[in-house]
Amino acid sequence: MITINKYEGVFGMHARSRKAEAAHRGFEGALAALESFYYGFNNRDIATMHFVWDDSDAILLNNPVGSMARGKEAVMEIYDRIFYGRARVWVELSDIGFYATDELVVFTGTESGAFTSDGVTIPLKIRTSRIFGFQPHHHHWVQLHHHGSIDNADVLQRYQDAVL
Repeated sequence: MITINKYEGVFGMHARSRKAEAAHRGFEGALAALESFYYGFNNRDIATMHFVWDDSDAILLNNPVGSMARGKEAVMEIYDRIFYGRARVWVELSDIGFYATDELVVFTGTESGAFTSDGVTIPLKIRTSRIFGFQPHHHHWVQLHHHGSIDNADVLQRYQDAVL
């Protein structure tokens, strides 16, 4: 059975690391993994990002700059560049929808935030989807896929120019 619903919370700068709770089977564990992702991202915590993402070579991250990373090593390289580069990025997820089974949850929503580099700040509004699965060999929920899109062509171009 698939549960389809909305989640009324927001995950952003005040997200908490809920790694221990990500071990719970069911939706609450997946939600804890999702919140831990936003904690890790906004706090530039690479250890949390390693925890949240699966180790498979098949995981996939598609970001608005147009790059695609497949596999844990490639995904972590992107976070290394974000966390240790000169740019600063923060996002918060709102308008959250979810499609859940006992072992797989797809979260959708809107990420709002900002990208700042060399004194230039670009507001971000990204349509996003994240897929989490419960992996028994990890003993917790992990992220398997992320896709983000910026619909506003002008903002997308400014963001791509700033990043590239």
